Amino acid sequence: MKPLHCYRFFLVAGLLLGSQACQDLLEEVPVSQVADAYLNTRAGFEDAVEATYSSLRSYYGRENAMTLTVFGTDTYTMGADGSFKFVNQYTSQMDGRLAPTRDIWNLFYIAINTANAVVDRAGQIPDLDEAIRKRRVAEVKFLRAHHYFLLVQMFGPVHLALKENAVANKEASRASVPDIYAAITSDLESALADLPTAPEVYGRVGKGACEHLLARVYLTKATSEAAAPDDYAKAATHAQNVIKNYSYRLLPDFAKVFEQGGGEINDEVIFATQYTSDPLTNGPGNQTHLYFGMEYDVQAGMQRDVLNGRPFKRFLPTNYTLNVVYKDRVNDSRYKKTFKDTYLSNRPGTYTNVFDNSKRTVTFVSGDTAIYLPGYEMTLAERATKRYQVLVPSLYRANLFPALTKFFDPLRPDRTYEQGSRDFLMFRLAETHLIAAEALVKLGRTGEALPLINTLRRRAAFPGKETAMEIAANQLTMEFIMEERERELLGEMHRWFDLKRWGVLVERVKLHNPDAAANIKDFHVLRPIPQDQIDRTAGGASAFPQNPGY
Repeated sequence: MKPLHCYRFFLVAGLLLGSQACQDLLEEVPVSQVADAYLNTRAGFEDAVEATYSSLRSYYGRENAMTLTVFGTDTYTMGADGSFKFVNQYTSQMDGRLAPTRDIWNLFYIAINTANAVVDRAGQIPDLDEAIRKRRVAEVKFLRAHHYFLLVQMFGPVHLALKENAVANKEASRASVPDIYAAITSDLESALADLPTAPEVYGRVGKGACEHLLARVYLTKATSEAAAPDDYAKAATHAQNVIKNYSYRLLPDFAKVFEQGGGEINDEVIFATQYTSDPLTNGPGNQTHLYFGMEYDVQAGMQRDVLNGRPFKRFLPTNYTLNVVYKDRVNDSRYKKTFKDTYLSNRPGTYTNVFDNSKRTVTFVSGDTAIYLPGYEMTLAERATKRYQVLVPSLYRANLFPALTKFFDPLRPDRTYEQGSRDFLMFRLAETHLIAAEALVKLGRTGEALPLINTLRRRAAFPGKETAMEIAANQLTMEFIMEERERELLGEMHRWFDLKRWGVLVERVKLHNPDAAANIKDFHVLRPIPQDQIDRTAGGASAFPQNPGY
């Protein structure tokens, strides 16, 4: 199947929407405005569906969402450079004027209104095949549910609109969390019946993606004020269905999951936000390659190149990440396959500006090892015998640290290019295993959860270490799951939500994030409502109040 990756602009319900349109390899036709009646045509209906898909690009792989999901957790703190450090520090600057929350809020509600238009107008489209109509409605219900799920986790009670808003109005209110979850689960359960097992175009939603999201929703709902007694059971069932009833398979090698290009479309990927190398249709692109790199490019023997990335030095792994989560580096390959440990010289010469205090100068020819990160505290004497610089943990700082490699984008056309082209893997089968295991542990069914975890751990083992990687039932605790999720999913935009779901955000940030520990408070489990929303609501703060603490 050919990917869904085209891009258009059109006007819906008085709001300008950036949309990603597709029909196999659809010819791109940028359009600035389209009359309302266009949505009542078959072409307009399809474009509205694809516009709703496009909203995923406003979240996945973008600075705003990475800031809100990676920063301010127990596993990542702030590096030397970059914006929004105060989000990691939980200072008073994080208020209703915060750009990341404002932009995500606005873009999601535009997409929700587009989804509502699709649902409301689906029955009015002439000559539209009934099966296609039901499928497209199911797709946008999935996307609408996805957006509300993120909004309710970030903000708590939010405005709940399930009908198209065709004209501007200032009426809004904050629906209860139970009501929002009821709408989310209703959309997803309804969509599941009408979605295909195998979508006709890669990138569209299928039953597997819907069940994966349902599993994640029920797992999260179980710890919310909307909790129901059967939430964990439903989470376990949907996750196990994804594992057993579809064609998804764990790849034999953890590192292969993140290979760029054709490797991103693989048996482990359940659903992804698509990007492209075409600058006309890629918009700002997938930006994740920018944020996790260290400042290799001004070190001895090195200069910036496409392979090693353009390092914004935004996200710095905490000591907890490196020394606890990835403590086992003998049996578990995921440290080696998650962080970059070797930089080869691309600027030959002799240098005196060294960070490695075991030597005064270094000399390289092209292709020599210039920097090596052993991951442990190599002695000064041993380092002195190496012809390259050795970056040991005692030398880590805000600009020099192990760089996360899973988002690197070496297919960019040049070393300064920011618009990454790799897909962002939203749902993959490894996370499904972790969701199922967590739900089963919560149900007291650890014996059923154990094989799911051990399957992941055997996949992660160095050759010959598979048995050593297996754990026993008495080791499968929630603390273990908290660490295992990061060994598998580090940086993949889950951690802030995970800590909130477990009710340990404040506790663990205080323990493991020294830049955030002094300021984080209990109210930080919710984000500030954008002040723009409060101001433009009739009645202002009395009708649409700010979250406590902001």
